[in-house]
Parts: sequence; C-alpha cells; structure tokens
Amino acid sequence: MTHIATSWLVYRLTGSALLLGVVGFSGQMPAFLLSPLAGLIVDRHSRHRMLIMTQGLAMVQSFALAFLTLSDRITIPWLLVLCVFQGLINAFDMPCRQAFVVELVEDKKDLGNAIALNSSMFNLARLIGPAVGGILIAAVGEGWCFLLDAVSYSAVITALLAMTIKAHSPARRIDSAISQLKEGVAYVVQSKPIRSIIGLLALVSLMGLPYTVLMPIFAGKILGGGPHTLGFLMAAIGTGALIGAFWLMGRKTVLGLDRVITAGSALFAAGLIAFSFSHTLLLSLALLVVSSCGFMVLMASSNTILQTIVDDDKRGRVMSLFIMAFMGPAPFGSLLAGFLSHAIGVPATLLFGGICCAGGAVWFYRQLPGIRKATRPIYLRLGIIQEIASGLETAAELSLPED
Repeated sequence: MTHIATSWLVYRLTGSALLLGVVGFSGQMPAFLLSPLAGLIVDRHSRHRMLIMTQGLAMVQSFALAFLTLSDRITIPWLLVLCVFQGLINAFDMPCRQAFVVELVEDKKDLGNAIALNSSMFNLARLIGPAVGGILIAAVGEGWCFLLDAVSYSAVITALLAMTIKAHSPARRIDSAISQLKEGVAYVVQSKPIRSIIGLLALVSLMGLPYTVLMPIFAGKILGGGPHTLGFLMAAIGTGALIGAFWLMGRKTVLGLDRVITAGSALFAAGLIAFSFSHTLLLSLALLVVSSCGFMVLMASSNTILQTIVDDDKRGRVMSLFIMAFMGPAPFGSLLAGFLSHAIGVPATLLFGGICCAGGAVWFYRQLPGIRKATRPIYLRLGIIQEIASGLETAAELSLPED
C-alpha cells in the first residue's frame, strides 16, 4: 500500500518518470552501500532483537511520512529524505529477516517449503495492498495509506515480542570486521552456485526489476487510467508472485531448483518483453501475472538453495550479499529506467530490460553442470540425497550443456 502511494504521490506532484526513478534510487541505494556491513552485524548479534529494532524504526518513518502528507507539507526533498531513511532500515532488516527464517525451521528439509510459505504471505499482502491502496488514494489521498502502514507495525512488533525461540548464540570471533567481510566475500566468490545465483539476481535486478518503478507512467499515459489502474497493475504483480509461491510450496525437495531458477528467469523475461507491447488493460494484467510469477519462482528458489548450502556461521554475510544483489543494482536500474524512459519511452525501456534478462537466463542455464557438481556433495552431507542417488544425479547432468 505504501509503495503504490509513494509512487502515485511522486507522479501527482511532478508527473515525471525521471523523478520516479530518482525516488526509487534514494530508497534502494542504502541497501547497496550497507548490506555487507549489515550481514556482518547480523552474524554477530541476536537476529530476533535486531528485527524488533528495525521494525520500530520503520514505524517511526511511516508516521513521519503520514504526518507530512496529511498536513500538506510533503515535498520531493522530504520524500527523498524519508525514502533514504527507510532504505537504511531495510539494509539491516532484510538480511536479518532472511537469516532469521532458518532459526524458525527445525528440519532443513522443510526449508524450501518454509521460504515459499513466507513468500506467499508477503505476496498475498502485495495482492491485497495495491488494490486497497488504489481505492484509498482515490477516496482520501496517499496520507491515509501511510498512516495505516504506520499503525500496522504495532502488530508486527507484538508478534515478534510474542515469539519464543531458541536463543541465537553467534560464535565469538577475534578477527577484525574487515577480515570477516573479506572472508564472506571470498566464500561467495569461491562457490560457483552462490556466485552464479547472485550474478543472475544482480542482472535481473538492474535490467528487469525497475519495471515496477515505471508502473505509474504506464498506468497513466499508456493505458489512460488513474490510481485505480495502477492498483490493478500492482495487484496483478502480487497475484503472479502468489501463484509462484504457492507452486513452490508444493515442492518436496530442494533438488531441481537450479533448473527452476532458469525457467523462472526465462518466464520473467518473456512476460516483460510481451508486456512492453501491450496497450490494453486486460492483456497487461495477464502479462504482469506471468512475469511476476517467473520473478517469484526465481527469487524464492535462489533463496532456498542459498539458505540450504551456506555455512551457518556465514549465513548473515551471504544473505546480505544476496540482498545486495537484489536491492543493490535496483537504484541504478531505477535511474537508468528513468533516463531511458525519458529518451526512448517506457515501452522501449521495458523491452530492452526484458531482452537483457532473457540473456541472463541463457547464461545461467549454461552454468548448471558446474552448479550441480558443486552442490551434490553438500546435499549428500545434509542427507538431502543418498549415495545411491548420486549416480542418477550425475547421469542427469550429462544431458546439460557444458559450461
């Protein structure tokens, strides 16, 4: 609800695609700058207490945004400041939340289903929120969306305080913070599965994900609608993501998710390319469902594989780099999308992004033999596959292209 309200507020105040990109950049840039540091802190401290702190600060930010908007004091500079503040909070909240999920799951075999369930709840909110947000914006304005968001944090904080979990006891380290940061980066670089997944996510985030920033322009100028139309488009994105999450919830094992990542990225690219040619609302909604389903499958499958194969003492740092790959390129992508939209138009910008993502899907497919070779010993050690299945796994790789 807040996302759609912020986008529409910028569009109402300025009507500028470029400023939509700038505001998106301001909210996402802190994740790029601070994620490695945030991952180190997540590995060193209680993730439960850190989440309570980040959610409390997010509540303060939403109340400030609501006050300024409802009192008609909101300006683009104020909006940029508050978006940067929220970005700072998210830089610590997101890797902490991803690492915290593992603490709630006792059996690692259930991890994929738990991540998919977590994603389905998130995307159910993405389905309902934009539709409600569009109605509220049209009826009473953006400020009430921000106020409802602020109040909702009380439920989140209450739920966190009510949790009884096994205390997280980070291993005491005598290494310097710089040494531990280098250790985390080296761990990612030396692992073919981790670096390939993070590389693909970075490309998709840079070239494909900024399509959401351009939705107000698409809704207003190309489809000739208003906040209701934007709400429908964002709800379609949530619907597709929810479908992808529900499908992943039905999977019984992490095995085969590497191919699912390839399929998800290809589906996202195809949907985005087709969406760039659409000028009718119903077709646009259908194509957004397809593309967002592919993106959710890509994201959740990548998350599941990483959470499964990473060492526990490096989880926070790896997940911070995962978030950095997802959120870090996004601000640059938002700026790039804003400039390209101003120069060549929104449809051509989306088409270009979709083609780049399709290229990423082909590249990742060619990495599959090496990825499977690296993950098989880990799956054997964890008991996810048995020795007797190893020969079958190897045989399956023979049908894949050479790296």
